Amino acid sequence: MINLDNITFRYGHKPPVVQGLSLHLRPGHIYGLLGSNGAGKSSLMRLMAGLLYPTDGQIRVNEREPRRREPAFLEDLFFLPEEVDVPALTLAKYVATMSPFYPRFSDGQFRNYLKVFQLPADIGKLSDLSLGQRKKVFISFGLATNTGVLLMDEPTNGLDIPSKAQFRKVVSAALTDDRLIVISTHQVRDLDTLIDSVVVLNDHELLLNAPLEQVSQRLRFETSGRDIPADVLYAEPSLRGHAVVRENYDATDDTPIDLERLFNAAISSPQRMKTLFPDQKR
Repeated sequence: MINLDNITFRYGHKPPVVQGLSLHLRPGHIYGLLGSNGAGKSSLMRLMAGLLYPTDGQIRVNEREPRRREPAFLEDLFFLPEEVDVPALTLAKYVATMSPFYPRFSDGQFRNYLKVFQLPADIGKLSDLSLGQRKKVFISFGLATNTGVLLMDEPTNGLDIPSKAQFRKVVSAALTDDRLIVISTHQVRDLDTLIDSVVVLNDHELLLNAPLEQVSQRLRFETSGRDIPADVLYAEPSLRGHAVVRENYDATDDTPIDLERLFNAAISSPQRMKTLFPDQKR
């Protein structure tokens, strides 16, 4: 469980990266943390991991303060940054060195994830791998730690299209009722069919924090003709007219969610989004 209470963070005397942000994330869910470049996603991830300290406010992860970096906190959280410092070690040596820090690490699961990603178990030096191969190794290791909290920042950067499908497969299978997974990305479509809750950041604030089931009850994703309905939150040209996001007046009649359009709707109509989702914790 992750609780952020009125968090503000800034680098030195610069404008705040996030300001007055409150957020509650629960285990048993895969959250998609969406935002444009510079929206504060990576900083928020590092705050949760205890690598950055909030300027104001309080963060609790499994009832512990991340900034204290206590052993019990560290052994139950794995953070995969966007850019990984790759040691000049063989895979076997890396696993032998790092896995003892995670009591629930499973070597069998790790090797199975490598197999799904079509990587050999006898990989030599990690520094000799391509970017995509490195990402697959560290994604596999992070999943195999079986930590209660798994944070991944832009994990699909460097993955080709088949590998992104494999990523969605292994991550969805790794979710349990007592595990919380947060995936940050600006490549919104990479999270299609994977996440069950969405968090949208923009301009230093939280615009949306809602389960996708609730999103489908309150918003419709449709294609209209040349004329754009007056009540739309977002519209973009398509081959058949306009792809639109509008309010759903019949919660029993939902439409498939388009994450990219949802993100653009939140950015384009932030006040209406807040009105439609007033019960989220900001």
